[in-house]
Amino acid sequence: MKKIAIQGVKGCFHHAAVSKYFEGCNYKLMECSSFRELAVSVAESNVDIGVMAIENTIAGTILTNYSLLSEYKLKIVGEVYMLIQHHLMAYPGQNIEDIKEIYSHYMAILQCKSFIETHPYIKISEYSDTASAAKYISIYKKKGLAAIASENAAQEYGLEIIFNNIQTIKSNFTRFFIIKNYSKQKNDSFNKASLKFNILHTTGSLSQILSLISSLGINMTKIQSIPIIQRPWEYSFYVDIIFNNIRDYEKMKKKIQKIPCLYQLSIMGEYKNGRIRS
Repeated sequence: MKKIAIQGVKGCFHHAAVSKYFEGCNYKLMECSSFRELAVSVAESNVDIGVMAIENTIAGTILTNYSLLSEYKLKIVGEVYMLIQHHLMAYPGQNIEDIKEIYSHYMAILQCKSFIETHPYIKISEYSDTASAAKYISIYKKKGLAAIASENAAQEYGLEIIFNNIQTIKSNFTRFFIIKNYSKQKNDSFNKASLKFNILHTTGSLSQILSLISSLGINMTKIQSIPIIQRPWEYSFYVDIIFNNIRDYEKMKKKIQKIPCLYQLSIMGEYKNGRIRS
């Protein structure tokens, strides 16, 4: 039985991502109170696998999670995309007029900004996790307090949904990385890779890297810059690429390291594209 670490508790969206990616597998869920605790659990082999949110179509990228992946040298071995539907829930028997405060994870709060703005009299407070907020209300039978969380959380903790689908954009997806403290990828089954590179702060340095990737017919699906601590105005770039031919990818890895402006390249993961295109 695999031990799988998530940020949050049963009923959270990380739990849903595990259920989707590992459908049919036997596993034990390990609950972590923070993303750092999740990263440490994976790095120290306290668990077999971690599932970590990395970006959302409304709230954007979770920059600190890229930093954690680099800090603990964790490997991305897969990904899963989840449709995220947020609901406002409370202890049974209440309506919106009874609610004085809402608890939820800060990313969920960002994703429900329009709904929140229509209820300016309600105090908004950040909580460690969406499902943890629901669990707290349930355990202590808190009235006047609501949580923004998933339908699964409402069912798990016996809460009543007051409003359904309160996310600002209905087509709201979160991307999750499947992570390990090492990768045994030895076959040719992957068609996507996540790279991290540092470049010299010179004119045209970034365009040289991107031009090379493009010239080999490799599709770049994401680029994210994060400042390098103690090196003002220098950045690490995190890039996701998809390719049809692994030989093109291998050629890119050889050529990119010959570009003078590049002084560090890390392969953060090689895995199968998890996005199902309609």
